[in-house]
Amino acid sequence: MDLRFDEADEAFRREIAAWLVANLTGDFAELVGAGGPGREHEHLEARKAWERRLGEGGWIGLGWPEADGGRALSWERQVIFGEEYARAGAPGRVGHIGEQLLAPTLLMFGTPEQKRRFLPGVLAGTELWCQGYSEPGAGSDLAAVSTRAALRDGEWHVDGQKVWTSLATEADWCFVIARTEPGSVRHRGLSYLLVPMDQPGIDVRPIVQLTGTSEFNEVFFDDARAAEADVVGAPGEGWKVAMGTLALERGVSTFGQQMGFAREFEQVLATARETGAVQDSVLADRLLDAWMDLQVLRHTAVMTLGAPAGTTPGTEANIAKLMWAPWHQRLGELAVDVLGPSATVAPGPGDGDLTPAQQLYLFTRSDTIYGGSNEVQRNVIAQRMLGMPRGPA
Repeated sequence: MDLRFDEADEAFRREIAAWLVANLTGDFAELVGAGGPGREHEHLEARKAWERRLGEGGWIGLGWPEADGGRALSWERQVIFGEEYARAGAPGRVGHIGEQLLAPTLLMFGTPEQKRRFLPGVLAGTELWCQGYSEPGAGSDLAAVSTRAALRDGEWHVDGQKVWTSLATEADWCFVIARTEPGSVRHRGLSYLLVPMDQPGIDVRPIVQLTGTSEFNEVFFDDARAAEADVVGAPGEGWKVAMGTLALERGVSTFGQQMGFAREFEQVLATARETGAVQDSVLADRLLDAWMDLQVLRHTAVMTLGAPAGTTPGTEANIAKLMWAPWHQRLGELAVDVLGPSATVAPGPGDGDLTPAQQLYLFTRSDTIYGGSNEVQRNVIAQRMLGMPRGPA
């Protein structure tokens, strides 16, 4: 499949491009190129304000049904938005977990009351979300979660720990997978709870990374409370809802991610030209390989999005993750290699005081772990797509 846009689509492209140029000015001018994976610490308050600006402009919930406040735009136009957003260097979103994961989950599984309560805050960019999935003993193996919740006196009482929770320090709400049926094991007896973050029973502790900054957090629940009605799907059906959320990772946001990758590659290529590294035949081959692999990533995403509903085996997100994570790591390695020895010297003494190439290299070390390790992705693909037996634990 080839991704082609008609004149109406191109008019939409010009509309969003013009809006971004007009709005990434003044107080928002400093946000160009800021934020995103490995750089979530940058200009947080300004990026929250930017989220509200996006909401005011109607640029959140583009694919949602109009009845739920969205614009019901085609996936082609959602792709265009992602491409233009990345091309303009617009900042990393602080509301993407709410818009791209929580909200579509509510559209699939939520009650009318839940949609009326939670979707407007996401649309307006005024309520931020984080994801309470991974635990110290249940990282990529989500079915092993041990965080528990019990219903007493009209409230869910939540106890346990989550880890690797992005933006937990900024989030107003967390969607939490917890075990609500005592004695249940694996994927049975789990529930998908919507838990307010601003309460005494929640303690958020940032995790310091190789970069010196804190992308992720630990979240401790000590008799934290959630309203009885704030469970998505029926109690005990949390696994089904959680899998629905994870399936959303195959969405059109992939194109925005790849535009970010393309921008990073162009920066590496420009550095190679400046340093003369392009004259090195080995580095030149690696640059060419990186560019070709990037085209494959884009083509794969196009094929996935363009396939008719129900004709794909449901492992697209796993395949995509297994492809882009090691590619991004190789790009990080290439970024420092084209700089040569100067890449080993930090520009300043402060924590997180790194060059873009150093930041890229250090953060991409985590790419093959977070969001499901490469080993887990291979197991899922082997079992679900090829029907191979489950490997030994």
